[in-house]
Amino acid sequence: MLDKITALMQQEAAQREAEELQRVQWRPRSVHGWSFPRLLWYLVFLQPIITELHLRRKNVKFLFIRFSAWQYAGTDKLWAGLVTTLCEGIRHQYGALPFSVYSVLGNKPATTPTGCCEREWHCRRRVCLALLALLAALGLGVGLLYLSVGARAPGHGGHLLRVLGGAATTLSGSGLLMAVYSVGKHLFVSQRKKIERLVSREKFGSQLGFMCEVKKEVELLTDFLCFLEIYQRRRLRVVLEVTGLDTCYPERVVGVLNAINTLLSDSHAPFIFILVVDPSILAACLESAGSMKGTADNGYLFLNRTVTLPFSVPIMGRRTKLQFLHDAVQSRDDLLLFREAARQLRAGSALGAGEGAQLLAVETQAGSAQAQGGVEAEAAHRIREALFCLHDERDCLYEYVPDNVVSMRRIVNTVPVTVRLLQQQRLQGDAEGPTPRQAVAWVVLANQWPCRLSWVLQCLEDRQQAGGAPEARARLWDVFCDNSRELHGMTKALQNVLDLDGDPELFERFLGADFPFTVAEAQSLLRCTVNLDHSIRRRMGLIRAISALKPPSPPKSPAQDAPRAANGSAQPAGRPPRQDSPAQRVRDWTSWGKPKPVA
Repeated sequence: MLDKITALMQQEAAQREAEELQRVQWRPRSVHGWSFPRLLWYLVFLQPIITELHLRRKNVKFLFIRFSAWQYAGTDKLWAGLVTTLCEGIRHQYGALPFSVYSVLGNKPATTPTGCCEREWHCRRRVCLALLALLAALGLGVGLLYLSVGARAPGHGGHLLRVLGGAATTLSGSGLLMAVYSVGKHLFVSQRKKIERLVSREKFGSQLGFMCEVKKEVELLTDFLCFLEIYQRRRLRVVLEVTGLDTCYPERVVGVLNAINTLLSDSHAPFIFILVVDPSILAACLESAGSMKGTADNGYLFLNRTVTLPFSVPIMGRRTKLQFLHDAVQSRDDLLLFREAARQLRAGSALGAGEGAQLLAVETQAGSAQAQGGVEAEAAHRIREALFCLHDERDCLYEYVPDNVVSMRRIVNTVPVTVRLLQQQRLQGDAEGPTPRQAVAWVVLANQWPCRLSWVLQCLEDRQQAGGAPEARARLWDVFCDNSRELHGMTKALQNVLDLDGDPELFERFLGADFPFTVAEAQSLLRCTVNLDHSIRRRMGLIRAISALKPPSPPKSPAQDAPRAANGSAQPAGRPPRQDSPAQRVRDWTSWGKPKPVA
């Protein structure tokens, strides 16, 4: 998706560049090659002016920088990683020397009043005069030193010339050296290192001035881009693609969003952010973050205030899904390896059979190699048959595969392992094993509905342990329907696990109509299942066992509570009122207040 966005934006930029070239009849300036010295000249001696002509320009160049938040997930200042990545991307695009020269000697672009001259560059007279003064002082100092060395007349004249020449040379040379030193310092100490040093200072990092310093660095970067816009005669937009944000901690997510808002607080900031995230996860992170309490009680509302162009990926169509499944199947290298291994084993066995003078051990090895080659060839054939069912347009199995490409790859990567395990069961004597289509359907079932499938398997296991195992021909859907009410009572305890399941209606159609797996088939496939988390089933079994330990509470009768309320005594529920004799009442009265033994 990001690659397609990048390609389309570059295509749009090229089209605008061609239209602008036809309109104004001049080409944009380059910043590389022979144009590099001219860029340095403009940086030192000229000041850019934002004119109306520049504002009317339509040609644009996009600078794409990709930021993976997962790489900085372990740091305390994830948003600082965002800023440093932005600075390093622009530094890599235009080089370190132009930005260093602009940081020391550059001047912020000015805005010309309406109706004034439309010149885009003004000479910086102060810089020119200062440079001429330094050069003149340097030349004067060198000349005086030369005269003092060449002067033969004794007295104070030669000494005075040496003093004046040394002072002029020192002052002018120190000024030039300070400028060169400042440029070199910015050349070797990048903005990334500056921000990292600020982050490492714990006392300074907790103060409000930290964000102010970062804001200054970002403003300097923005001014440099504005300078390059006027120099290159085109608009510049930095596209920062943020990925992996939904895999970070909530506090880190809040920091990145705050950094984005900080960078976009300037109305003229040339930044475009593309957030590739899952909105549900991002909203939950905002709502659970401690620093956002009261601000992001509703994470979706906070995202709506931040994102200016929401784009949700539409539902994948039938042809697109089949094409993705076909590409995922074709990317499997193990099929080629199986075919190559089978071919080599068959060639080796044929060569061994042609040599009649081999020993008996060698003939035995050739026979076992030939048998193993036959097993590998059969396994490869069954794997190809199973994977073909995934992207077969005539089969309904692809309808149950999710639109997520990652889930598609999970299923495609799991099918060969499951089929090979089934092949081993067939070699051990289970000739009536499941078909390849049933194997891939079982993989899809375990991938899409792990909670419901684990519940059915747990119910079968509990019934078998109790001695009342269902028939082998009973359907799994019937078992689920018989125990669905009990699962509904555990929704609060299994909420996170139930969220892993897909559409419940598709689950009913899957087991009820299209793939009616029986108990016998489920038990055979369970031994080869590798993509089902067995901890879910153990958790369900534990919750079910604990719920069975609760004794039923006896019902309370109002007719039995009335006499107790009248007598003012605490009578156990379910027992008739006690009729005490006068002697018993006396014994109770005399023993009142004494401790009674406890059984």
